[in-house]
Amino acid sequence: MLDVPRSARLAAWGSAVLAGLTDRDRAVRAVVRSDEPHGVEDPDAHAVPPAAAFAGAPLALADLLDGLAAHGVPGLRAVLPAPGDVLGLPGPPALNTLALDAGEAVLTAAPDPGPGAAPPSLALLPVVEEFGSAWEPGALVTWRVLPAGPRRVDAAGSLGEAERALKEALREATEELARLDVARWRDDAAEAIAAVRDGTLVPDALPPSAPARAVRVLGTAARLRAIVDLAVADDGAAVTGYEATRRAQALRGLDGVARHAIVAAVNAVLEPRT
Repeated sequence: MLDVPRSARLAAWGSAVLAGLTDRDRAVRAVVRSDEPHGVEDPDAHAVPPAAAFAGAPLALADLLDGLAAHGVPGLRAVLPAPGDVLGLPGPPALNTLALDAGEAVLTAAPDPGPGAAPPSLALLPVVEEFGSAWEPGALVTWRVLPAGPRRVDAAGSLGEAERALKEALREATEELARLDVARWRDDAAEAIAAVRDGTLVPDALPPSAPARAVRVLGTAARLRAIVDLAVADDGAAVTGYEATRRAQALRGLDGVARHAIVAAVNAVLEPRT
């Protein structure tokens, strides 16, 4: 099964909850999956009612969703930044640094304030502590709630643009890797390669309200990111620094397009189904 980042799952399912398209408990299960129950760190009560934030009991993901709904947040948006590609991060700089370190974050869509400037949005950053082994992995996840600047226009573009970019990037990267003769896979990765090639998107990656095209784009993007993860494990058949650099550039480009496509698919959850 091919999965997507936790921020993508929270943005998609959280938006569906806030729009009244699915129930909170189902969304929590879809976001948490095999992790330990997710916690929330919101000491300044940005996203949850003060009574809950200061009651002394640990905050859970359900509290976060309830709090966002109580604050009138209409939806959530995922961001998957990488160095040189901040992908719509709103700042301040300290927040951007944390999001870049995590490689993901969720931004709230601010309620319509009426006339005047839009209020700042919030950022939800996952802090992940992994434990266990490769055979029995586990993760403790805490969502940190931080104030963010006004949200920028989504950099990911439309679903149609994302789908076209995925096809073009895959073609270009495949041609470049083949030209450099660096598409050789390691023998010990045969099972992993087969799993990626034949894998399908986890069934609860997106809520039922998601458009069919979003599901299709997300599945393709998740597969491409998995391919990149396998390919960057070493330099393949590259024998010179130049070949290794060109190979890395091709893979970074492919991963960037895949990240943008995941964001576009997740942020399209509230669009009409097609």
